[in-house]
Amino acid sequence: MTESRHTPTGLGTALITPFRTDGSIDDNALRRLIDRQIEGGTDYLVVLGTTGEAVTLTDEEKRHVIDVATDHTKGRIPLVLGMGGNNTAALTRQLQEVSPMLTRYFCAILSVCPYYNKPSQEGLFRHFTAVAEASPVPVILYNVPGRTGVNLLPETAIRLHESMPDRITGIKEASGNPEQIKHLIRLTEESHRLHTAAPLAVISGDDGITAELMDAGASGLISVAANAFPEIFCRIVHQHDHSLQERYAEIVRLLFAEGNPSGIKTVLAAQGFISNQLRLPLVPNSASVQQAIQAEMEKLEQL
Repeated sequence: MTESRHTPTGLGTALITPFRTDGSIDDNALRRLIDRQIEGGTDYLVVLGTTGEAVTLTDEEKRHVIDVATDHTKGRIPLVLGMGGNNTAALTRQLQEVSPMLTRYFCAILSVCPYYNKPSQEGLFRHFTAVAEASPVPVILYNVPGRTGVNLLPETAIRLHESMPDRITGIKEASGNPEQIKHLIRLTEESHRLHTAAPLAVISGDDGITAELMDAGASGLISVAANAFPEIFCRIVHQHDHSLQERYAEIVRLLFAEGNPSGIKTVLAAQGFISNQLRLPLVPNSASVQQAIQAEMEKLEQL
């Protein structure tokens, strides 16, 4: 479970943003998805992350998603808000502007590495230092070089945490490199032995290698697949269930075959939770991938 307001652990689900066929946000579907996550045992929710297509939402729509999510959860489950960008000054101003809302409703923000700019490690250090100084709630770093074009190295993550241990409390590691992530976990353990602060929480950002990383000492998972399979991924996270991880390996692979969240929206539409709508430049899965996902779902239901 989430251990405190400052360090969410266990299973976090990166919520999708459901749309109606006219492209507007489907409030009722969002409420159903939140209830499904709570009933399925998810430990916390990430709102307006990459999976939520936040970069295609207007500021008004983002505020609307926040309003629906905070009103419907009513404190039943902790919330993390996705807040990142590649303009440090603009992001820090935004954090200051929404400070009262963050303090009231969210236990942390998830902040992605600046994309496209490709800063150096020193640039990343200074960027996240500025973000953490501006944020009224703790910061979870988000390393996803496949999307951003830059890799936040373990040594830089540790340096950030040691410089601001109460403000930079975790990292979602989605580098896809298990050895890098395991090295980071070892560094967090060494750092914790030398300092009195709580260790940096290393959170898997990859559904497909979570059990392996949990065995190595990861603090949990921020999951895409849990939108559709919360109970399953709760077991993988909390029980380190490798056999279950292997059973769902193919559906996880298919979820990302044509980008995220196209795959998970195909699954949720098949489950009857949402209309299979995305915002351009993203589009629904091709017919062949949808058929493959449907076949794999039917296979899993028979197991």
